[in-house]
Order: sequence, then C-alpha cells, then structure tokens
Amino acid sequence: MRASRLVTLLLLLQNRGRMTAGQLAEELEVSVRTVYRDVEALAAAGIPLYGAAGHAGGYRLVDGYRTRLTGLTPDEAQAAFLAALPGAAADLGLGEALATAQLKLRAALPAELREHAGRIRERFLLDAPGWYSDADRTPHLAAVAAAVWERRAVLLRYRRWRAPEEIERRVEPYGLVLKAGRWYLVAGGPSGIRTYRVDQILALRPLAEFAAPEGFDLAAYWQDHVAGFRSRLHTGEALVRLTAEGARRLGVTPTSDGWTKARVPIESIDHAHGEFLRLGTDIEVLSPPELRDRMAETVRTLAARYDDHPARTPRT
Repeated sequence: MRASRLVTLLLLLQNRGRMTAGQLAEELEVSVRTVYRDVEALAAAGIPLYGAAGHAGGYRLVDGYRTRLTGLTPDEAQAAFLAALPGAAADLGLGEALATAQLKLRAALPAELREHAGRIRERFLLDAPGWYSDADRTPHLAAVAAAVWERRAVLLRYRRWRAPEEIERRVEPYGLVLKAGRWYLVAGGPSGIRTYRVDQILALRPLAEFAAPEGFDLAAYWQDHVAGFRSRLHTGEALVRLTAEGARRLGVTPTSDGWTKARVPIESIDHAHGEFLRLGTDIEVLSPPELRDRMAETVRTLAARYDDHPARTPRT
C-alpha cells in the first residue's frame, strides 16, 4: 500500500509541479505527518525533490526530472476505459485505480499534451444520469462486475415485473452496460442471451468459469437490443396537429408557420395521453378516436375544476 502511495505522490509532483504537504495529504487521504515521512523516503531513494518553507513553499521535483514509473496495473487499465465516467468507475470499485491511471497517463505525455489534457478535464464533464431520477441502488454491482471480468457464471435471484416475480437462474455474464444512469447485465442463459437490470438482482453466487461465445460483440448486441425495444415499445400511431413549438418539442419538422399535421408513434393510449398532455395547447389529437376522447374529457375536467376553484381571485 505504501509503495503505491509513494508512486502516486511522485506522479502528483511530476504532473502538477509544486505542492504543499497539506495539498498532498488531501490528495492521498493521509495525514501531513505521513506525507513528511513519504517525502523523506523518496529523497532517501535518490528522487531529486526539494522542499521550500513559507507562503510560496512546498515540495517539487528538480526541473527536468521525469519518472518512468508509468506502467498501468490491470485495474488501472480497466479504469482508464471509464475515464469519461468517473461515477461509473467508482460504482465498479475502480475509483482509486482510475485516479492513479489518469496520473500515469498524464505523466507519460509530453508537457504540451499534458497541459491540453488538463484543460479538457477543467472545461468538460460528462454526467450520464437524467435530471429527474435518483441513482439506482446496486449492492451487487461489484460482484457482477467481478464475474464479467473473470468470465465466471453466476446463480442469480432476480426480481422481474411479471409472475413469478422472483426467479432463480444460472447465467453466464458477457458484459455490463450503463444506460441513462442505470446498469444492465448482458448474460447468456437457458433461453439465450438476455438483459437484466442490476438493481433488480436480489442475490448472486459465483460459480465455475465459462468460455465466452466466439464472435460475441457487446456493442452490436446492445444496439440490436435497443432497436428491438423501441420497435416493441411503439406499437401504435396517432394523428395530431401541432403548433411550431409543439412540433419542436416532439421532434417533428414543421410544414408551415401555423399548424402541422403529423403521424407519431405511440406506446399505448394511456402512455400517449400522459405524454401529449404535457404539450398543453401546442397539440390537438385527431385520431385514434379513443385517445382524442380521453384528451377532451381530461381538458373538460380540468376546465371545470379551475373554473369552480374557491380560491379564484374575483374580477374587479
């Protein structure tokens, strides 16, 4: 553990230049006293660093010195592929490995590229989850990830939406996908390749290793899975009239400055009813008749409710 910390300290000084003992202690999550001991150990090992006291003081490496300790461990290499999603790396238990991998990658870059990489990190951030959803609780995510890394089959106890609601199944994990802040396991089982929500896994027990199917492509499978999901989702169609704003919000190309007629796919009458109500006066449903009647009934109910509201301000 200390050896890893010493390497990290050295890489921090190489990447950032002068740093105080307090800054190093905060980065390494140790005490300032521990930083003093680590600096002494590095100096005793022949690392050319020096410290200066005072307001502008701190530790730094002698100008021109560069360490060659930039090889990545397996965990760090895995974490590097999740560099754009630090939250995902942390979920998988690779947060510390990601931080060390990024330090090593920056240390291996020429000075001008290190500066460019630093500007990117300062100015761009990818935050995958949506605004109105909390992160799912995924207590078994680390175990699932371990099974994926090790190509180890697992026995799942899983909650699903149809009866029986709880099932137990042996599956072979092929990969993990993070979609809109939610983790999905892609795994082979008795009925072929299936997708499981990791937050719905109730229990998991690792089994023997397995051989992955030859030629399986996780990205290609997921693309087909998403396309199939969308085709099953939109099983109907509605004919609507839209204002320019309504067309914009539904992603429809307006045909004029006035109203635009369009046919839009819908999942169901109930779902379309709720979605179209969000557009307010920017939409009129023409068909199917059942959906138009539902919209009209809702509008009448709302109009009556607001018209009879006791707290309405009287006109003067």
